[in-house]
Amino acid sequence: MENPPHRTVVIKLDVTSDAAESLHQTKEQFLYCANQTSDWAWRHDDYCVTSKNTAEKALYADLKDETDLTANLVQKGIRRAIEAVTHGVERLKNGEKTSQPYFQSWSVVFDKRSATFNADHATLSTVDGRVKAEYVVPPEAEREETPFGRYYDTDEWDASHATLQYDEMADEFYLHVTTKRVSDADSERQEAAHEDDGSENGVVLGVDLNVNGAFAVTSTGVFIGSTDHLTHRRNEFEERRGRLQQVGTRSAHLTIQSIGDRFSEWSLDWLHNRANELIEEAERSGVDGIIFENLKHIRKSISNAAKFQQWAVAKFIELVEYKVEDTDLFVDTVNPAYTSQRCSQCGFVHEDNRSDKSFECLKCDYEVNADYNAAKNIANRYCAYIHRGQKSRGGWATSQLALKSGTLNVNGEFNATPHIEG
Repeated sequence: MENPPHRTVVIKLDVTSDAAESLHQTKEQFLYCANQTSDWAWRHDDYCVTSKNTAEKALYADLKDETDLTANLVQKGIRRAIEAVTHGVERLKNGEKTSQPYFQSWSVVFDKRSATFNADHATLSTVDGRVKAEYVVPPEAEREETPFGRYYDTDEWDASHATLQYDEMADEFYLHVTTKRVSDADSERQEAAHEDDGSENGVVLGVDLNVNGAFAVTSTGVFIGSTDHLTHRRNEFEERRGRLQQVGTRSAHLTIQSIGDRFSEWSLDWLHNRANELIEEAERSGVDGIIFENLKHIRKSISNAAKFQQWAVAKFIELVEYKVEDTDLFVDTVNPAYTSQRCSQCGFVHEDNRSDKSFECLKCDYEVNADYNAAKNIANRYCAYIHRGQKSRGGWATSQLALKSGTLNVNGEFNATPHIEG
């Protein structure tokens, strides 16, 4: 009999005490999302909601605001509850007794957007950012005959998603990884891609976000939106609100509330449109993933900016993460240290390379827009991570950087791609 298309490999994890605390907090918030969804969906308006899309539209925004989870984990929490509610509805239809689902068992669901499955460790999204969890695996000489060796540590199987569980008695974490068999067709496509460009399939788009000038700049040289325009609209609202506050009447207060609601709707719609533009550019360029700076580092670098600008940057990344759920794209982040000072042409790093929006390398004289240079460095850093052995969020082992007129792989080899605008 042919082996089933999916296998589950249980992997014990070795995590630091800080990482463990982050995982425990993530579990609490994940189950909170699931239970809030269950409360809402079970017998909602005298019937049970079993549509994941309906539940997400109704609950996602509030749950995202109430938790520190990534967009993907909030969605996973909602979907877990809806799956349980759907199962309950089926039991009711069959005349069986059942009750509203309630989630209390220790578990968190991850996929390739919220976790990276590497050869010897996984990185998992938590409320405190990504944490690294080392695998506790059999010695290499004994590995081949274990589930880990047969269904994880092999090119014939690919990790698709996982459930993190915790053994309270032993104080140990276990990752239950679901792997799927790589089809012959997939293998042929990967082999063909490898022969064509010297790397396995995988191209990423770097994105630099700003609190002045262009809102987002990509490694393909596309400038998306104007932060100055967004800030100007915000300033107009603040000035009008200040004048009305001086009036102090009830009518003025109601007007403040009204224009505040309108501005909130306008700014959110503006960010939605910019997120759509970025995703369209990613799809047009044929990339697999969109790479941002780590949000913690962004917050630190723009700590002197207005709270509104900090909110706009964080909300934009959240919207992109949410929107890629309906595409084949993924979103990941890198530590942005020195990406604004590093020359994307020769790699020389110096703080005097950059002057506001201009970049001129003191070593090789490369001149370019500073934000475009930073976007290329962001993507290049992700490629370097993959080159050093970490698998990508897409599962491939090498990566390329999307540029204006082609791709630059991690070995520094340039390949022209006519479908990318020059």
